[in-house]
Amino acid sequence: MSGASRSLTDWFSIFGGRRAPEADAPAGTPSTSPQPEPAYPTKALAKFIKLLQARESPTLLDLGPVVGSNVTFFGEQLACRLRVEDLATDIDRHVKEDKLADLPKFLGTRFTQPAESIDGILCWDVMDFLDRPAANALAVALTRVLRPEGVLLGLFSTAEGRSQVYTKYVVVDETNLRYRTYPAARQRQRTLVNRDIIKLFEGLRVTDSFLMKNNVREILFRKPAYLGLDTSL
Repeated sequence: MSGASRSLTDWFSIFGGRRAPEADAPAGTPSTSPQPEPAYPTKALAKFIKLLQARESPTLLDLGPVVGSNVTFFGEQLACRLRVEDLATDIDRHVKEDKLADLPKFLGTRFTQPAESIDGILCWDVMDFLDRPAANALAVALTRVLRPEGVLLGLFSTAEGRSQVYTKYVVVDETNLRYRTYPAARQRQRTLVNRDIIKLFEGLRVTDSFLMKNNVREILFRKPAYLGLDTSL
């Protein structure tokens, strides 16, 4: 095969997994390379990871869409088992079928995992798209499956207005995330203030809370050991 006809896959293999070197563009030729996506700082993610690194082969529950690079990242950092449950798809389906009234009951039974079987939960910003009954049902369900001393990371918007887009969170490293938005069938619901968030997760305890410059509040919750074996939550 001649060099001119090699595919991108061929180049990727030849250079040992590295991107092939690009030829210099003629002088004055505008660059066609896409601009890199901005990265937003995160303070809670590093603490989430550190707490889970103390556990051997922890089990993670991710409530966002599948992101291949995130699966790789958490696998390398934690040697974990990761299960993805895309709740945005569930919310959209209830909206399109005009069954939002059924959403609290659905979320209450959504997770079939045994009680106290999950070490860490990536809740992301799913609570922003739920009304109070649905949010309460989800919080109770997540508290039930979380192990004693397990941790939950939640992101909550503090911005005014009700945007109608979901955010896909792509982990760059322990201190940075990329936000990729995509259409949602439902608007964000009312902004939750601190006391409302804490009340939602009344079975958990706040270990860290950060208000970021991009109008996102990051909260890290932990399940107290004394709540172990209380499956009535």
